[in-house]
Amino acid sequence: MNLINLFAKSLAQVKRNVLHHMPICLCLSHQTSIVSVVYTQSEILQKEVYLFERIDSQNRDNMKHLKAICFLRPTKENVENLIQELRRPKYSVYFIYFSNVISKSEIKALAEADEQEVVAEVQEFYGDFIAVNPHLFSLNLSGVARGRSWEPTLLPRTTQGLTSVLLALKKCPMIRYQLSSDMAKRLGESVKQIITKEYELFDFRKTEVPPLLLILDRSDDAITPLLNQWTYQAMVHELLGLNNNRIDLSRVPGISKDLKEVVLSAENDEFYANNLYLNFGEIGTNIKNLMEDFQKKKPKEQQKLESISDMKAFVDNYPQFKKMSGTVSKHVTVVGELSRLVSERHLMEVSELEQELACQNDHSSASQNVRRLLQNPRVSEMDAVRLVMLYALRYERHSSSILPGLMEELNRKGVSEKHCRMVTSMVEYGGKRVRGSDLVNPQDAVAITKQFFKGLKGVENVYTQHAPLLQETLDQLIKGRLKDSHFPYLGPSSLRDRPQDIIVFVIGGATYEEALAIYNLNRTVPGVRIVLGGTTIHNTKRSESSTTPRDRFASVQLHPDIAIRHPLFDTRSTHIKMA
Repeated sequence: MNLINLFAKSLAQVKRNVLHHMPICLCLSHQTSIVSVVYTQSEILQKEVYLFERIDSQNRDNMKHLKAICFLRPTKENVENLIQELRRPKYSVYFIYFSNVISKSEIKALAEADEQEVVAEVQEFYGDFIAVNPHLFSLNLSGVARGRSWEPTLLPRTTQGLTSVLLALKKCPMIRYQLSSDMAKRLGESVKQIITKEYELFDFRKTEVPPLLLILDRSDDAITPLLNQWTYQAMVHELLGLNNNRIDLSRVPGISKDLKEVVLSAENDEFYANNLYLNFGEIGTNIKNLMEDFQKKKPKEQQKLESISDMKAFVDNYPQFKKMSGTVSKHVTVVGELSRLVSERHLMEVSELEQELACQNDHSSASQNVRRLLQNPRVSEMDAVRLVMLYALRYERHSSSILPGLMEELNRKGVSEKHCRMVTSMVEYGGKRVRGSDLVNPQDAVAITKQFFKGLKGVENVYTQHAPLLQETLDQLIKGRLKDSHFPYLGPSSLRDRPQDIIVFVIGGATYEEALAIYNLNRTVPGVRIVLGGTTIHNTKRSESSTTPRDRFASVQLHPDIAIRHPLFDTRSTHIKMA
């Protein structure tokens, strides 16, 4: 169940359907982001797609020598724009692909508008989601809840995105949902309704063990999104913001023009793909090795081109050198900025306390350490609020809670009233009263035993003690121990055998820590394939803008010297010097 490969193959099939003529692709912004996380601009050019336009743009010229591929969500607005386009066509032929199911009445309206018979094909191409990683997808939706209920317009949109994933994967699943969440139940019922209504579309080849859709609510584990992470992809998203594979580095001190915005894609960047889930100390070592390899392959400044063969060899090797130069520049810059932020914000110390709050049960130590860090002027306002939120979730009902005192510390630190209110809001959202599971004080005998032995063994790394609740939930599901009383089936049927294909969807958003847990389960549990999705991918401060990533041709000039010193991950200090 590789979402990115699945999407890329489908787009390639779309191109083959248009034969060998030069097309122009019409996209709205959402479809642009969907395509851009799978293909770079240069890859699209190689497929003879030379122009992207918005179908709602009024400033497009007539280009009758071109054919058009229209890839659109089947919304009323898009259908109306397409009807207007077909009444006054600007291109010779139109190949129309909708990213989700479109109604027969809307197809009829399009047919009536096509008076000049310019439409060659209309198909449903199920891709109404962002394929972030092979096993991770997002709908790029925020603010899906209004209190404990769905925002009315976003339940249908979430249903459409999730059913699009199921159709793309060719899965007609049984559905389980988190009992404590009315939103999870309503989404499950909405998806089930679409499956029943469009039963012909979901008539896939039966498997011995039916696939399973598990719908969860973020409020059941509000702790995981609050923790700093130390793997490459997760750090980039938390500290810099990863938006459809694009990073805005324009605020980095001394950044060069070519590196103000960079793209990180595991499909097109071998170094990123190999280091996606490695911790920061390992990345520092690998950056050093990448730089040394680059220096060996760097052409000499006084290289002599005395013969035709010398010139040919130089031309043949230059594109590879140029690509490697861009890769080195990009990752040295990104890792350098991560290192600067970690040092500037005291994130090593902050993260250690976060892990203590999430995993340990020593209220006295936690109280002293939280108060101490709140009084540290170098701890940022957002990091201070996050520590208090973790304390509030962990010890909200402790008899000796010092939460009022910590709120006073935030006020003395000059934290805005808006950010202070977030602490109360977080407890209302994910506190003990609303959680379906006992997140911090397990009562189950197995969970208590696991916690006991974990305490005896200690941990290899104090920054990675925490395991998301999702990991335990899936472990119980795979072993057949997930309680129906907490996660009931929608309908009378239930699985008798261990599930093999599992789609997990988190209302309120998934995290990269959870994506790492899914990645490890897929690697270590034979016969089980898991895909994780969410309404969004969390970080503390999510990016709100969304533009199409584009190729970056980084200059050969590299970022200044970077020192990476994280003794927790590696007892040695790694120093990277740019030649």
